[in-house]
Amino acid sequence: MVTSNGNQPEPTGPVPGQPRPEQAPPQELVPVEPTARLEVAEVPGLLRLTLTTAWRAVAWTTGTVLQTGTGMLDRALNGDPPVVIVRDTLEEVRGALIAVLGGYDTGYGARPIPPHRQVRATNGGATLAELRARGAALLERSADVSAAAEDAGHPAYARMLSEITPDEARILRLLYQAGPQPALDVRTYRPLGIGSELVSGGLNMIGENAGLRRMDRINPYLTNLNRQGLIDFSKEQVEDPGRYQLIEAQPNVAAARHQAGHASRIVYRSIRLTTFGRDFCRDILPSSNGSSPPPEPTPG
Repeated sequence: MVTSNGNQPEPTGPVPGQPRPEQAPPQELVPVEPTARLEVAEVPGLLRLTLTTAWRAVAWTTGTVLQTGTGMLDRALNGDPPVVIVRDTLEEVRGALIAVLGGYDTGYGARPIPPHRQVRATNGGATLAELRARGAALLERSADVSAAAEDAGHPAYARMLSEITPDEARILRLLYQAGPQPALDVRTYRPLGIGSELVSGGLNMIGENAGLRRMDRINPYLTNLNRQGLIDFSKEQVEDPGRYQLIEAQPNVAAARHQAGHASRIVYRSIRLTTFGRDFCRDILPSSNGSSPPPEPTPG
């Protein structure tokens, strides 16, 4: 075939009788070796499988996570239990992801950061090493026999004073001056107590005896004082059983017994100061009459 200019077109395909040009062989894909390897040859079989799986699962994330495998191996070689290592590692990965996303883990079921990592948490921004240094300083101060006696009381007193209300201070003063106060539970009656259900618990007259301004908050008041270790909901009775009769005559107790049915059961208890609570009242709260507190009754 001849074109209009008289030239023959160049062949676009293979020319018969001529050998085909050799094609370059396809390049083989060379696997990229990871920059970090996890040496687990000396780790037991079960832990080795766990470490390898965890390493492959988290190797794609941040630099914090890349340190996890090495930390797991170090702890395994140090003899830490595998279950504890895996649990702490998962917590570290979870915390690292939350930090990368800029979020905060404050939901239900949130657990603290594993203690073996030196991360800053809610302990005043101090690392584990800094806390240990403070602990060592405390021990050094305790060994200094020439140090002057501290008259400020326990270091927790200042915080506790900021977390109690005036009504709660009245409750503490009552328990300090008058001793343990009677309380009772109303339960349904069952033979031998098997299957007995609590209808109303901790009924008392502390609010009336202490002169509280908010009588409706007596339960939150007592819960907060118990949370701080100042009072105890004891199973022991007060020494004078007649003190329970006044509580049983109250309308709320009568309503609870009616709710429990015709055969209700009353369990006598008491609310009293703990040893720490007695020290707190002695050192911090002024006594209205200057008298000493009654001796703590002996259980039994």
